[in-house]
Amino acid sequence: MAYNPAFQAMDYFKGILSGVAAIFLAECALNFSQGISEPKATGLAGLVGSIFSSLFWILAVLFFAFFFAASRFGNKLLRIFFFWIPTLLFSTLCVAVLALFTYVFVRLRQH
Repeated sequence: MAYNPAFQAMDYFKGILSGVAAIFLAECALNFSQGISEPKATGLAGLVGSIFSSLFWILAVLFFAFFFAASRFGNKLLRIFFFWIPTLLFSTLCVAVLALFTYVFVRLRQH
C-alpha cells in the first residue's frame, strides 16, 4: 500500500479529537457523579482538583480508548454514531466553554 500523508493526518486528527473529547467528557462525568449535595470546589480550583484525581484519568483513558476504537470501525454508520457525533459534540462544547471563560475574563479585566 502506498504512503498517503492525507490518511496519516486524518489519523492524527482523530487521535487529537478523541483526546480532547475524552478529557472534557471525563471532567463532566466526574462532576456529575459527585452530586449536588456534596461540597466541592468551583471554578479553577475544582478543575485542578479533578485533574489530579486518579478517577479522572481512568475515565479519560477509557473514553479515549472507546473513541479511538470507534474511529476505526469498518461500518460507516457505527463510526458516525460512536465517534463523529460524540467527539465533535464534546469538543465543540469544550471550545465553547473556553471561549466563554476567555470572554468573561477579558470583560472583567476591562472594568
